[in-house]
Amino acid sequence: MKLRILKSAVTNPWFNLATEDWIFNTLDPESHTLFLWRNSETVVIGRSQNPWVECKIDKMEADDVFLARRQSGGGAVFHDLGNTNFTFLSPKADYDQDANFTIIVNALKKLGIDAEKSGRNDMQVGDKKISGSAFKHASDRSFHHGTLLVNANMQKLGDYLNPHPLKLKAKGIKSVRARVANLVEFNDAINHETLSEAIIEAFYEYYGETAPVEQLDEASLAKQPALNAYYQQMADWDWRFGKTPEFSHHIETRFEWGIIDVHLDVKQAVIAEVVIFSDALNVELIDLLKETLTGVKYNKYEIQDALAELAKAQPELAAQVSDFEQWLVGEMEG
Repeated sequence: MKLRILKSAVTNPWFNLATEDWIFNTLDPESHTLFLWRNSETVVIGRSQNPWVECKIDKMEADDVFLARRQSGGGAVFHDLGNTNFTFLSPKADYDQDANFTIIVNALKKLGIDAEKSGRNDMQVGDKKISGSAFKHASDRSFHHGTLLVNANMQKLGDYLNPHPLKLKAKGIKSVRARVANLVEFNDAINHETLSEAIIEAFYEYYGETAPVEQLDEASLAKQPALNAYYQQMADWDWRFGKTPEFSHHIETRFEWGIIDVHLDVKQAVIAEVVIFSDALNVELIDLLKETLTGVKYNKYEIQDALAELAKAQPELAAQVSDFEQWLVGEMEG
């Protein structure tokens, strides 16, 4: 059986997730492929998750933290350079999920860490989770992705993955938090490079063969048009936000000029329907707000721009529109 080992020198999550898609859709399904990589500070959400429910979008933007949506399922996770990510691609007929876990467990044993598989998706040391996985299958190939906590910043994990209490009724998957630990707690000398070397060695030993390690970098995009296409998709707002399952946002407040009770129905991250109940005397204002917001992306900058245009077109309503805009954007930020 042919082996292939890829290792990314890039920490941009859109590049690395695009590489996963390229591997899954393009590489030889008759080979066992191992891909090792890590990301700069990133929140990665599952295919069916709502970013506004799962994480603090405003804080991530302020801190230049990436948001990425992977093709596979599962919950939201925080990646930084203290995470080591592994991806296995195997022929469907020769796919053995337990073999992948065995390779990782064996690699950790080389580093003096006794880990074990926990449930279907996770690995743990003692009672602490140190790895989670997600899976994807096609007619001729199977795909297993996992993350190992090496020396991740647990404080930032809490900063970005504890979402603000938006009044959102989401139809997608909501993450369940677990007790987690970094591998450095069990071996303070471990790092991405030593762990990667141990995984590669365990991969060789399991299959009884070797293969050269192929280094991937930004130049790979130019050489592989399909990889570049996947990268463009991963970086695109419509993928990261627009693929969000339908949800609703209900908020209300009182201004000097009246009570506002707003219901936003959001489909594919676009405000599809706006219902506003209000005792404000100016009925035209309420109708204009509904008309202005309908069809706008559920994004504070798009909403600010749309409402700024309304204020400019209706100067006699500018003060109320400004009140509404500041409140609505503030609610979106938590």
